[in-house]
Amino acid sequence: MTKIFIDGSQGTTGLKIFERFSKRDDIELLKIDDGNRKDAAERARLINESDITFLCLPDAASIEAVSLVKNDRVRIIDTSTAHRTNDGWAYGFPELDGSFEEKIKTYNRIAVPGCYASGFNSIVYPLVKHGVISPDYPLTCYAMSGYTGAGKKGIAQYEDKGRNDELDSPRQYALSQEHKHLKEMKAISGLSRVPFFAPHICDYPCGMVVSIPLFTDMLLKKMTKTDLQKLFAEHYNGKEFVKVRELGYSESMIGSNNFAGRDDMEIEINGNDDRILITSRFDNLGKGASGAAVECMNIALGLDKTKGLNLGE
Repeated sequence: MTKIFIDGSQGTTGLKIFERFSKRDDIELLKIDDGNRKDAAERARLINESDITFLCLPDAASIEAVSLVKNDRVRIIDTSTAHRTNDGWAYGFPELDGSFEEKIKTYNRIAVPGCYASGFNSIVYPLVKHGVISPDYPLTCYAMSGYTGAGKKGIAQYEDKGRNDELDSPRQYALSQEHKHLKEMKAISGLSRVPFFAPHICDYPCGMVVSIPLFTDMLLKKMTKTDLQKLFAEHYNGKEFVKVRELGYSESMIGSNNFAGRDDMEIEINGNDDRILITSRFDNLGKGASGAAVECMNIALGLDKTKGLNLGE
C-alpha cells in the first residue's frame, strides 16, 4: 500500500484528488484532523510518513510544506504555482515530450501544470519544437473556463442565489497581463516573448477551451491546416490523454464544458489558408488540475498512468 497524504485536502483540487482515490485499493490515505490542518508539526509528521504528499495549497504554504520534508524518500506533487519553473522539479505534463515523462518517473519533486498553461503548452510546445513558429512569435491566447477554477470563494460567488447579474455573462480578467500562468506558459514552451493572454470565467462549473490563432504568412515554414493536423497527430501519437481530432471534427462550434468530469484533452485544428485556429479542450479540474496530479502519481509509481482516471472516446 502506498501511503498518501493530501496537504490541503479541503480545497477544490484536494477534494477532487480524493474523489479519484475513492475506488482504489492500492493506497492508504493519511488523514489529518480538521483542527490540525494548519499545525506545522502535525503536517510535517504526516508528510514524512507518506510515500507521496500532494500539496493543494497557496504558493507560500506549498513552499513552507516542502521545507518540512526530512525524509529523502518522500515524493512531493505540488498543484500550486510555486515550483513549476524551478530547477530540480519535474513539470507534470508527460505527453509534451519523452523527457517530461522521464523526469516524472525519476524526480522526487513534481509540479502539476496550471489549467490554462496545460492548454497553451499542449499547442505551443509542439509548434516551437518542430520549428513551425519562432520563439518570438507574437502569440495571443484566448481562453474560456468554468467557474470552479476560481477556487472556493469563486464557486461560492457563482452559486449564491442572490449573486450579481454580471455573473450571468462571461467575464474577461487578467486585464493587467500579469496572470500567474504566464511564467510557465513562456518557459515550458520555449518562448522568448510573453504571450498576450485573454482568459474568461463563465457561468458553468467545469471545462475549458484554450485557443491559439496563427497567421500562416508568419510561420517559419509554409503549412496548411492539413499539415498541422498531421504534425500534432504524430507528436501525440499513442498518448492516451491527448486526442488530436481529424479535420472537420467540430462542424461550427466548440463547447467549453463538453469534457467536464474527464481527465483527458482534445486538440482541434480549424481555419483556412490564411488564418488557422488551434484549440485545446479539457476539464480545468481534470487534465487541468487533479486528474493531471493523479496521472503524475501513477507514472511516479510505475503504474498504468490511466489508473483511477476517466478517459473518454
